Amino acid sequence: MNKTGVLLINLGTPDSPSVKDVRKYLFEFLNDPRVVDIPAFARFLLVNFIIVPFRAPKSAKIYNELWTNNGLPGGRKGSPILYYGKSVKEKLQDALGEDFDVQLAMRYQNPSMDDVLAEMYKKNPEKIIIVPLFPQYASATTGSIIEKAMKIIGKWWVIPEIKFINQFYDNENYINTVIEQAIKYDLEKYDHILFSYHGLPIRQVDKVYKDGTLCEEHNCDSEINETNQYCYKATCYATTRLITEKLNIKTDKYTVCFQSRLDKKWLEPFADKVVIERAKKGDKKLLVFSPAFVADCLETIIEIGTEYQQLFEEHGGEKVQLVESLNDNPMWIETLKKMVLNNI
Repeated sequence: MNKTGVLLINLGTPDSPSVKDVRKYLFEFLNDPRVVDIPAFARFLLVNFIIVPFRAPKSAKIYNELWTNNGLPGGRKGSPILYYGKSVKEKLQDALGEDFDVQLAMRYQNPSMDDVLAEMYKKNPEKIIIVPLFPQYASATTGSIIEKAMKIIGKWWVIPEIKFINQFYDNENYINTVIEQAIKYDLEKYDHILFSYHGLPIRQVDKVYKDGTLCEEHNCDSEINETNQYCYKATCYATTRLITEKLNIKTDKYTVCFQSRLDKKWLEPFADKVVIERAKKGDKKLLVFSPAFVADCLETIIEIGTEYQQLFEEHGGEKVQLVESLNDNPMWIETLKKMVLNNI
């Protein structure tokens, strides 16, 4: 019997923190019409003549900090998202056994989806299960991955059965793994808890609603219903409720917020503003979850762990403690294993 292919896909990383490699990464990433969703000519001018030339040198400095101060096991240097991706791939392969072919790809840069899928095709798989590594669906992440995978696979002469796992925010094993990462910290010692998710432009969230209504009309901060089940904001709030209910965290003890914004028309409240507000209220210790990320990366290690720490201290706070992402936690491997087997 031919093997079942399992393809894990994360967002991506520059090949190195050099300006050249960061520029290549940003060029590919920001030219994706699902990421910068404006008319093609306007996107071409904005990305290639304004954003990338000015942003690449600044981003390279941040990536260099990530490469060297990332806390990887054994003092290794490099990209955490790639290191943990490779580790998860190897451990999931061991967990699933020889009837499966587990591979890792990145939506942008390397290992590329084109190359990895080409190699999987040569093995003539009976079926391919594709797992975008994003718990909450968003067009700019999971949607972009699925679109590119379909374009690549659509050119094959023989197309095997394909299964996409397009979100898993409510998977009990995923939630339990987040909790496993959190219980090493005494929650009672923290003045407030933040659930910080990657931000999105409000216009992208509103596009989920095909009838022309807006996200704010669908109770996205309080429930999942038939209309908002693929709304990123709704699933972020739902993820938080699932975690806080299991950890018995009261509603006045935590705040849901969004980070990495580019302008004011993004999902609110903004995480950096919440950090400042909590410091001004007299909080000294914050605990921060980042449930949109399954592997630590620039957004968790640098933005939360370094930049928010500095902001908090500047306004009177003392410690911002990041709850590590799932990385290669054995419970995360077991979660992925069950997700794959449930889709056979």
